[in-house]
Amino acid sequence: MKKASILMIIGPLFLLGLYVFPLWNIMLGAPQYPDPLGLNIHINGLQGVNEFDIQNIDGLNHYIGMHTLPKVEDMWEFGTFPIIIGIMVGLGVLIGILGFLGKLSYKWFLGWFALMSLMGILGMYDFNEWLVDYGTNLDPNAIMKLTNPDGTPMTYKPPLLGHVKMLNFDVTSLPATGAWLMFLGMMLTLAAGYFGWKSKKIKT
Repeated sequence: MKKASILMIIGPLFLLGLYVFPLWNIMLGAPQYPDPLGLNIHINGLQGVNEFDIQNIDGLNHYIGMHTLPKVEDMWEFGTFPIIIGIMVGLGVLIGILGFLGKLSYKWFLGWFALMSLMGILGMYDFNEWLVDYGTNLDPNAIMKLTNPDGTPMTYKPPLLGHVKMLNFDVTSLPATGAWLMFLGMMLTLAAGYFGWKSKKIKT
């Protein structure tokens, strides 16, 4: 159980990487942009991969009626997510310490993993809903009003995960460093639950 508890203490600490590294990355490449435009999505705001990427993306979006990229004050998530991550890190470390002292069983390790997984799924759902609104709620007075072959208005929702072709842009959306650190931390807590269960099984 000691080994499992140590893993449980270490695992949540990897989530602290979310305060430093982006959670997600969206890249837009086109012939007129030899250097693709990039957007890093952090838990507390958006940043361009390069200095003027956000301005250039907003400029392109203006022509087709998409909203400007949200600032920190425009989305409640940017204020709430850092708090939630901090709480989950503190809770995970506390559970690990109490497990090390023999006060809690390995089931608490798995409980933390399940809760964090649920919150991750809800976060991805919320992110996708934002992408849907961002790509479909267009300004009717936009300079360019493009339609699909069937006559319906064209939408520009970036992919949640993977690659799509939008007009002459190749748009790729993938997890960034912060997401991989979070995944690694969660796998360590899952391993903590497994080793805790194995230790309990051996004793019985």
